[in-house]
Amino acid sequence: MTETLVEATDLKAHYTAQVAADLERNAKEQERLRVEIDTLKEQILALQQDHTVLVNMQQALGTVTTPEPAPAAEDVAAPAVPRQKNTAKPQAGKRTQPRKATPPGGSKTAKKSAAKAETAKADKPTLVELIRRHLTEQNEPRSAAEISTALSQAHPERDIKTKVVRVTLEGLVAKSHAQRTKQGSSVYYTAPHTQEPATPPQDEAEAQPAQATT
Repeated sequence: MTETLVEATDLKAHYTAQVAADLERNAKEQERLRVEIDTLKEQILALQQDHTVLVNMQQALGTVTTPEPAPAAEDVAAPAVPRQKNTAKPQAGKRTQPRKATPPGGSKTAKKSAAKAETAKADKPTLVELIRRHLTEQNEPRSAAEISTALSQAHPERDIKTKVVRVTLEGLVAKSHAQRTKQGSSVYYTAPHTQEPATPPQDEAEAQPAQATT
């Protein structure tokens, strides 16, 4: 009887230790997976920010092609579940119902929506136009940061980055659509000024023929 109690006690202690070890191992594995998920989320957010900057730069450079939108972080982090195909065959004696044709009104509605979207996109000025308009309205040179802040306040619905504004300004300077001046370590931009041909003063113009006759 005593030996049976000892064996039962040892067996209980063995299982208790094994369950505790399994729980500790499970907790460590969960913590490791959480760290990996957080790291992947940070990498995805960084890539999305770079994607936004690159898209703005592409629009600033006047590229016509529109890249596909970047997927959300939640969509990328979630594993894709394969869709199972329905291999069940229809039962004999039952007829499959034909698909209903789309009414012609649906295509007209889609065309109207597309036309409205194109009109709204055409009415929305590009970043190049906003920058050129802002420079024309200013009387003093402005830095890229000042221009970015002013445009962000005037157009809060747009994500205007200082880096993209600086690249756009340099492109305008290369096309002679803006002027670039440097004061110390700071760079300022102004609208291009049309230089009028220099004409000599009236007194000098009258004095030259007089000297020629002497």
